[in-house]
Amino acid sequence: MTTERLFVAIAAALGGTAVAAGAFATHALRPQLSDRLLTIFETAARYQMYHALALLLVALVRSQGLGAPGLLTASGWAFVVGTAVFSGSLYALALTGQNILGAVAPLGGAALMVGWGCLAVAGVLGVGE
Repeated sequence: MTTERLFVAIAAALGGTAVAAGAFATHALRPQLSDRLLTIFETAARYQMYHALALLLVALVRSQGLGAPGLLTASGWAFVVGTAVFSGSLYALALTGQNILGAVAPLGGAALMVGWGCLAVAGVLGVGE
């Protein structure tokens, strides 16, 4: 399987589960969670969806040869790891109320920023220029 196809598959899984998480928050969690925890859960789902779309962009740019492939691959994996850590820690915080889990989210956020940085540099460098 090519890197592009793998990224598309992961992006689709992230996007689909983000939709499911949003629906779960609206229909099942709203009566169960405080407004603060519900907002945290919804933030996790929103960032998961944003980065599912970003991962699709990486796959598209990579497939078209529009950027440095190594940096695009690094960007894609940073989005995958960052989404898992950032959104995952926020989901866990919202569902358990354990505030210590919020301390993990910045690590995922840093990975997401690395992903965007790699994508930017990959685009500037291009291929064969």
